[in-house]
Amino acid sequence: MHKHLKIGIVLLVALTTYLASIANYQWSRSNAYHGPNEINFFRGNNIGLPLADNGYFKASGNCDGCHGYDETMEANVNEAGDDISPVTMWRGTMMANSAKDPLWRAKVSHEVAINPSHQEALEDKCTSCHAPMGKYSHVEFNIGPYGMDDLENDSLGMDGVSCLACHKQSTQDLGNLNSGNLNFASQPVAFGPFGKPFEAPMQDLVGILPVESEHIQDAGICAGCHTLLTNSVDLQGTSTGETFVEQATYHEWLNSAYNDGEPLAQTCQECHMPEEDADVILSAGYSELFPRSGVRRHELVGGNTFMLKLMKDNAVSIGLAATDEVMDSTIARTTRMLKNQTVDLDLEFATFANDTGYFEVRLENKAGHKFPSGYPARRAFVEFLVLQGNGDTLFQSGLMNPDYTVSGENADYEPHYNVINSPSQAQIYEMVMGDVNSNVTTVLERAYVHLKDNRLAPAGFTTSHAAYDTTQIVGNALSDSDFNFEGFEGSGTDMIRYHVPLNGYNGTIKVIARMKYQSVPPRFLTEMFAVSTPEIDAFESMYNNADKSPVLIAADSILSINVVTDVAEVSEPDIVIYPNPTTNGLVRLKGKDVNRITSVQVFDVKGKLVSKHSQLNNTTIELPESQGVYIIRYEGDFGFRVRRVLRK
Repeated sequence: MHKHLKIGIVLLVALTTYLASIANYQWSRSNAYHGPNEINFFRGNNIGLPLADNGYFKASGNCDGCHGYDETMEANVNEAGDDISPVTMWRGTMMANSAKDPLWRAKVSHEVAINPSHQEALEDKCTSCHAPMGKYSHVEFNIGPYGMDDLENDSLGMDGVSCLACHKQSTQDLGNLNSGNLNFASQPVAFGPFGKPFEAPMQDLVGILPVESEHIQDAGICAGCHTLLTNSVDLQGTSTGETFVEQATYHEWLNSAYNDGEPLAQTCQECHMPEEDADVILSAGYSELFPRSGVRRHELVGGNTFMLKLMKDNAVSIGLAATDEVMDSTIARTTRMLKNQTVDLDLEFATFANDTGYFEVRLENKAGHKFPSGYPARRAFVEFLVLQGNGDTLFQSGLMNPDYTVSGENADYEPHYNVINSPSQAQIYEMVMGDVNSNVTTVLERAYVHLKDNRLAPAGFTTSHAAYDTTQIVGNALSDSDFNFEGFEGSGTDMIRYHVPLNGYNGTIKVIARMKYQSVPPRFLTEMFAVSTPEIDAFESMYNNADKSPVLIAADSILSINVVTDVAEVSEPDIVIYPNPTTNGLVRLKGKDVNRITSVQVFDVKGKLVSKHSQLNNTTIELPESQGVYIIRYEGDFGFRVRRVLRK
């Protein structure tokens, strides 16, 4: 017999045997002595995860039996033998514990205490994303609004952003939803990325049909909860008729190079759920299954190490369904993301002149959205320190005080700076909310206007993008010529210039620059802690006992520089460009130093040169007819300067 024919017969017999075993297996499971509920009880009831099932949603305990830890270490493990099961990695995240989050619970009670008549609407909205399976069960069964009292007695709601909160989302209006408005499939299905799923066990044991669908890998899955517009009210609680963009992480991603294509193209899932290198068997207890390639780890981490640590320290009172080991792993992954995937910082020395040291700190955002992003409490700040040779401080900016405030920050908020030359100035990247009187507020429902938003923009971010109306740059950063601009708009960078008074010092100096990050700074809690509710009081106690140290994101230093004071003085030219904005496209360069200009170039926001003037015989420049932002670069014996001009 020909050897190829022999091999073919062997393979055919093996395949027939395999298919027969699957058929027998399917039959035996569906007719097993223990029914699906009993099997799930044995697998899931001792792990602290709920087994709730209301016919529309099922809680995470129903999924853990197959997609949790496999004692045989055959499924849900990587090449190193580490447990990478979806349920195990998920259960220690902020998403898994979104309904138990004590800060969220305190903030909901704070908003209700400020406007008690809005309680029903506030709680129904807040639970849409923090307890979606509870809230949308009420929608499905026409029960009515879903509130915190409903949540307390609902294990589905308490399961947070659980498995089916994502895997049951439908394609309807995908990517166009916001503010907790979500669409779920009416059938008992779970969408996944893999073709030809092994359906029988999930159908027989859990009552869910696994369905392949590419949309589960679409960033639009995240849009409904990571874009939040709130209905603004005045100080009396009366509606203003306006909405306020509280969070727009998904829209920030839309307005970035990560959405536009190669080389940076990356969805939310590709960053927050990294792909496992090796093939993985996805279901425990079924050794005959083929390993799958392209399995994504359900790490689901963001930038909130502070709350993860606080919840771990209060696990019993909060009711966490995660061990210390699981929480520590999530905290470590979150810390790695903050340190490795957010911001690069570079410190450069420029010169000495005028008894002043000139330094530049360049920051580059590596995230696919603004940094910081999400909840408006979050902020990052730059510490800048100059030490004399003996270790004494010569200059400092942005250092942290013992009470975890930033040294020099104003009572209301610190403006954005291009140049810092005083210890009373600090660069803080943040979004600041204002009420109807443009006073700073941390009451979310009272937010009416953005007073400041200088959070670092992602690469590719432009003021001409369709999503800019929900992702605007606000305040001094808008007129900072190098904010998100390095020859073209969308650099995702910012340059801070530190002009350090030397005060006659001669000797060596050491210079240090650090970016640090706070997810829950004390000043954002002041208004809330002035109110007493059981939830606020409980969180305040946890907060007071927590480690509030900021996270070090990036740092750079110059270990030793000899101060040289005989450098020629730096003269900043007296040149301004006006009007800005311009309505007719004509702008003038004015000032006593205009005659020092040797050339002028005009660029569009993409960095394309649109006009060049070698000899400036006329101080009037005509911009192109198209509306938008233009960049004017003028050069002379002072070097070059770059200014942004808006044509309306």
